[in-house]
Amino acid sequence: MVTSAAIGGTLQYGYNLAIMNAPTTFIQNFVNETFRERWDIQLQDYQVTLIWTIIVSIFSLGGFAGALVAGPMTIRFGRKNCLLLNNVFLMAGALLALTSRAAQSFEMIIISRILVGINAGVSMNVQPMYFGESAPKHLRGAVSLSSAVFTAFGVVLGQVVGLREILGCESCWQYLLASNAIPGLIQLLTLPWFPESPRYLLIDRGDKEACMNALRRLRGCEVQSSELDEILQEQAETKGVRPSRPWELFTDRNVRWQLLSVMVISSAMQLCGNDSIYFYASYVFQEAGISDEKLQYVTIGTGTCEFTACIICNLLIERKGRRLMLMGGYIFMTGWAVVFTVALSFEHKISWMPYLSMACIFTYILSFGMGPAGVTGVLPTELFNQTARPAAYMIAGSMMWINLFIVGMMFPFLVRKLGQFCFVPFGAVCLSAALYVGLVLPETKGKTLSVITSEFHKLNFKGQEKQGTSAIQAQYQLGEVCLSTAL
Repeated sequence: MVTSAAIGGTLQYGYNLAIMNAPTTFIQNFVNETFRERWDIQLQDYQVTLIWTIIVSIFSLGGFAGALVAGPMTIRFGRKNCLLLNNVFLMAGALLALTSRAAQSFEMIIISRILVGINAGVSMNVQPMYFGESAPKHLRGAVSLSSAVFTAFGVVLGQVVGLREILGCESCWQYLLASNAIPGLIQLLTLPWFPESPRYLLIDRGDKEACMNALRRLRGCEVQSSELDEILQEQAETKGVRPSRPWELFTDRNVRWQLLSVMVISSAMQLCGNDSIYFYASYVFQEAGISDEKLQYVTIGTGTCEFTACIICNLLIERKGRRLMLMGGYIFMTGWAVVFTVALSFEHKISWMPYLSMACIFTYILSFGMGPAGVTGVLPTELFNQTARPAAYMIAGSMMWINLFIVGMMFPFLVRKLGQFCFVPFGAVCLSAALYVGLVLPETKGKTLSVITSEFHKLNFKGQEKQGTSAIQAQYQLGEVCLSTAL
C-alpha cells in the first residue's frame, strides 16, 4: 500500500523538481524560436531567463494551490480516493507537455507545470495523512517517513532519466517532461486494490465494519482491541464536531502551539536552503575541476545522498524518536553551513578548498535527509485529531510551497549580493529551528493523541494548569463513557 500510494504521490514532487535541470538549454532555445517564428522577435538573454524562471517557479504556485484544495478533497472523497483523483491533474499536465513542442507553444509548458504542481501539492498533504492514519502506532513514524524516502527517490530517478543518454537530449525533452505520467499510471492500476484509511472510515463516515475490514487487511491478522479502542476514543471525542477550517485553527487556543510548531517546522524545511544547494552544486563541482561531461553523473550523487539518508532515518525514527532526529538534523546543517561559508571564502586561496565545498554539499544534504526531510511530514498526523488534521495539513503544505517559491526566487539575488556568505541566512534558519524543537516540541514517538495533547496543554494554557487539568479529566471521562457505550 505504501509503495502504491507513494509512487504516484510524493515521488512526483522529487521527480518533477529533478527533471527540469537537464532540458534547461533546450527549452530556452524553444522559447526563443517560438517568439521568432510567431512575431519575428529575437529575445534577449535576460528575457529568455525570465520566461524560464516562470516555467520553473510556477510549479511552486501550483503546489500551493494543491495544498489548499487537498483538505476539502480528503474530507469529501477520503484519503485513498483523493490520491486517485489527483492523477487527473497529472495526466492533463503530461499531455500538455508532450504536445507543446508540436504545437509550438511554451505556454502549454507553463500550464503543464501548474497542473503538475497541483498534483504534487495534493499528494504532499494527503499521502502522509493516509499513511499516518493507516499505520499501527509502533510503525506510524516509519510508515509516514516513507513519504520522504519516495520524494528523495523521485529526485534520483529524475536525475537518472534526465541523463543525455536517456531523455535529457534535445530531441527528447518533451518526452522527459511527460514521463511523470508513468508513475501516475502505476498508481491508478494498483491503489484501488488497497483499503481506505481506517480512521477515516470510522470517525468521518461512521462505518465500523468497513474500518474493521480495513484494519484486518492492513495488519494481516485480527484487529487488536487496544488499537480499535484508541480509534473509538478519538471518535467519541470528535463526535458531532464538523471538520475544522484552516482559519478556525488560528483562533482555537487548544491547538495554538501545535499549529505554531507545524508552521515553524514546515517553513524551516524550505528556508533551510536544501533545495537551493542543488542549484549551487553545479557551480561548486565546476570549481572543483569536474568536467562538463561528468557533471551530470556527479550531480546524481546529491540526490543519492538524500535518498540514502532518508532510508537511514526511516530505520532510526522509531528508535531515536522524532525530536532527536529533527533537532540533530538542523544542528548538523548549521555546522555544515558554517564550514561551507569558510570553504567558499577561501576557495581561490587554498587549492583543496573546492573539494571541501563538495564535501559540504553532500553532508548538508545527508543531514537534511536524516531529520527534517522525513520527520516534518509526520508531525501534523500526530499533533492534530481527525477533525483538525486536514486543515493542519493545508496550513503546513501552504507554508512549505510559499517558502519554496520565495527561496527559489530570492536565491540568485542572495548569491549576487552576499557572495560566499549566501548560506549564512540558511545557517541562521537551521539554528533557530533546532532551538525551537529543543525548547518547545515534545517527543511524540509511540504516544497516543490524548497524551500528546495533554503535553501541549501546558503551553496552550500556561498559568491555568489546574483548570486545564480538570478539563482534560472531564474529556477523558466523556471519552470513556462513549467508548463503553460503543463497545
